[in-house]
Amino acid sequence: MNVKLNDNVLVISGKYAGKTGKVIATSPKHGTVTVEGVNIHKKAQKARKANEVSKIAEIEAPIDVSNVMIVCAACDKAVRVKHSLIDGKNVRVCPKCGATLGGGNAGKASKKAAKAEAPKKRERKRAKKAETETATDEKAE
Repeated sequence: MNVKLNDNVLVISGKYAGKTGKVIATSPKHGTVTVEGVNIHKKAQKARKANEVSKIAEIEAPIDVSNVMIVCAACDKAVRVKHSLIDGKNVRVCPKCGATLGGGNAGKASKKAAKAEAPKKRERKRAKKAETETATDEKAE
């Protein structure tokens, strides 16, 4: 499945053909994606607490991954995904303009880089107090 979380996609078939939106959930096992603002279903929700009100909620239902195409951010066109090795990593590439397609792992890589930085050393407050007390004792003598 070439579509990942936070990708911008274009719906190419069905009732919502021509609409674009951001992928908010993927299910590789079932081969479906949930796109923001596409395939809206109404669901009755019963009030569960005393201060809640029953309502009819509108939710996005998943659609088949074969009904969407990824939109390239650089050329702003719906494209098929091409895979290539860049710096030893398998990267999704736009075949029309050659730009790398982000999404999915882009946020995870930056989080790992943040964790890789050395954590700040904690200083013990007691040790500082002990040093200051001994320094004041020496001055008093």
